[in-house]
Amino acid sequence: MTFNTIYISLGTNLGQRESNLQAALKAFSPGIQTLEQSPLYQTKPWGYADQPDFLNQVVKAQTKLSPLELLDYLKEIEERVGRTPTFRYGPRIVDLDILFYDDLIFENERLIIPHPRLAERAFVLVPLSKIAPNLCHPVRKNTIQELLSQVDQSGVELYTPL
Repeated sequence: MTFNTIYISLGTNLGQRESNLQAALKAFSPGIQTLEQSPLYQTKPWGYADQPDFLNQVVKAQTKLSPLELLDYLKEIEERVGRTPTFRYGPRIVDLDILFYDDLIFENERLIIPHPRLAERAFVLVPLSKIAPNLCHPVRKNTIQELLSQVDQSGVELYTPL
């Protein structure tokens, strides 16, 4: 069985944000092998504004898991790191989203690949552009750099720890 190349976004805005992302990345193994990591970005909340700023990151990785197995694996990691159910776009300890899975176009009631809203989210496109600027979106047929040029990037700042 061959490895599939995947891109995963990580976000957190509760607790020790850097530690939350590190814990999630550490929990990727054995099912996911990280190949490359973007820098961390501090970003304004999206969808629901009355909450703390997020730290966001994107990783390029590889896996032998199927798309739905990967989804379940990521949900287990979120729970282990401490995520508890809240409301849509609400604050969270960690959020892990599958952005791309090779050049697969996949849709069912649980999962849509590529991620359906990534093209409108600067908090995903900015870090993704740092590790894969020429990656082509299999549906839109644009590169990540082209998609990034079409969104407002204000509120997405390179994060430097204190």
